[in-house]
Amino acid sequence: MIDNTNQCKSSTPLKGLDVSSSANKRDAIIIVSGGMDSITMLYEFQDRIALGLSFDYGSNHNAREIPYAEMHCKRLGIPHIIIPLDFMSRYFKSSLLEGADAIPEGDYNEVGMKSTVVPFRNGIMLSIAAGMAESQNLKYIMMANHSGDHIIYPDCRPEFIRAMSKATQTGTFPGIKILAPYTDITKGDIACRGKALGLDYTETWSCYKGGERHCGKCGTCLERIAALKDAGIKDLTEYEEE
Repeated sequence: MIDNTNQCKSSTPLKGLDVSSSANKRDAIIIVSGGMDSITMLYEFQDRIALGLSFDYGSNHNAREIPYAEMHCKRLGIPHIIIPLDFMSRYFKSSLLEGADAIPEGDYNEVGMKSTVVPFRNGIMLSIAAGMAESQNLKYIMMANHSGDHIIYPDCRPEFIRAMSKATQTGTFPGIKILAPYTDITKGDIACRGKALGLDYTETWSCYKGGERHCGKCGTCLERIAALKDAGIKDLTEYEEE
């Protein structure tokens, strides 16, 4: 539901988009988790997305968010593939892989969220996506990191995205590029874009604890609450504390 107090005065311009492909050509894979950011990107760039790719790496919330990724891809007529990465939950260290009780509560910041970092998660996913893109004769990989991620997650930072894009361009015959157009905007800005698209954010998942309802206390829940408020969207998410 949209609040009457529209706080999205204008859409923040996006950087880092390669618009050289024809407007009607589906030339990209999107890494789609089922969260607010990737679902917004899925709808905003649906005309150029040929395949949605989700990864099940054993996190607390994978089982809650991936069904939304699958649902939205199906709604848009975009093929969707889920790739299991169960080795990560066995061998990698992160509170995101240790159960709901391990997830810290409080603001979305470096101190509170550092334990949730899954080492090199995006590097692994982007590498697999590059192989998928080359196998499917596609030219681009799209991912929905944003500016609020930079301080917490090393593999969401602009310099990492540039380095990975250089690697995928060098290491594939078609020179596959990574497009991350939300890198320099906030989650509130993304919510504004979703608002303009008419998205229903109750059909997305954010909570890292992965319970039946959003906990309303962890960093990703608090970030979701703030983003919807910034965009002037009435928050209809069901939280445990209600």
